[in-house]
Amino acid sequence: MTLKYYQDNAQTFFDGTVNVDMSSLYETFTRHLAPGARVLDAGCGSGRDAKAFQEMGYQVDAFDASPAMVELAQEHTGLPVQLMTFADVDWKEEFDGIWCCASLLHVPAFELPGVMQRLADALKPGGVWYVSFKYGDGEREVDGRRFTDMDEVALRRMSGAVPGIEIESLWTTKDKRPGRDEVWLNGVVRKK
Repeated sequence: MTLKYYQDNAQTFFDGTVNVDMSSLYETFTRHLAPGARVLDAGCGSGRDAKAFQEMGYQVDAFDASPAMVELAQEHTGLPVQLMTFADVDWKEEFDGIWCCASLLHVPAFELPGVMQRLADALKPGGVWYVSFKYGDGEREVDGRRFTDMDEVALRRMSGAVPGIEIESLWTTKDKRPGRDEVWLNGVVRKK
């Protein structure tokens, strides 16, 4: 369902997200990274964030589950964006940082602990991980996309199910896209 939405609406989604200024969120993530660190943009969408991290001098890997989004992200970033899902993640301690901006929210709640474990396994010890979810608690479908919403309690409970990670900080932000008034829960998680 969600994948079909992104396949059918890839260009519209790309156009609506590629130029959004995410610099304040980048800063909360990159301050934990050494120069030249290896970063994974997991569920990269338009490639906006992967491109920004590459321009900051990081080594960037990126993937998305939608073939149409992968193609657009490759054109935008010049990176070899991989076509894969969270279930395909099998890296072991390869990344200094993982960026999951508005991507994990499409994973059904019952699958999230396993997906989060796979991503935690991909992080090097001491690595950091940025996550964001639409603010709330529960699952819903909107216009052909499914969402797992999180509040602080739900995200703490979910991350508590993944051994070896701890939440460093949680905060809320307003949607940065014009005409949107949604609230987002943001988190920085560290691997012990």
